[in-house]
Amino acid sequence: MSLDVWLILTGAKNGNSGSGIFVRENGQTKEISRAEWDGKFPGCEPVIADIPQDDEEVFEYNITHNLNTMAGEAGIYKHLWRPDELGLTKASELIGPLREGLELLKNDSERFKAFNPENGWGDYDGLVRFVEEYQAACARYPAAEIGVSR
Repeated sequence: MSLDVWLILTGAKNGNSGSGIFVRENGQTKEISRAEWDGKFPGCEPVIADIPQDDEEVFEYNITHNLNTMAGEAGIYKHLWRPDELGLTKASELIGPLREGLELLKNDSERFKAFNPENGWGDYDGLVRFVEEYQAACARYPAAEIGVSR
């Protein structure tokens, strides 16, 4: 199970045409290039997904649910998993809270690493990277609508 977040900006044309090669790595599904695939799995042919892209989707990311306790400890669980319960609809409304949560995560890494899942799916570094990328996208597209699937 994962948390999927995205930002939709009406009228945007993202032109995203990826490789269609997806792997599950460290509790996250991510798209990799053909060169990355060949490096990781020499001699194996990947299954390539032809996924239509929403021209108005300017950002998409996912992360394992195993990191929700760590996010809660950083004070950003609801901002990430349940922005609707906070009445948040625009990316601009996440910029400050995600920046504060990220600062807290980075300033006390040992405290948060204690919440690394025992099963190895997801970790502190993955949550930091997720929050960094999401916060940067919110800053880049402040008028975008927030989308979440949990």
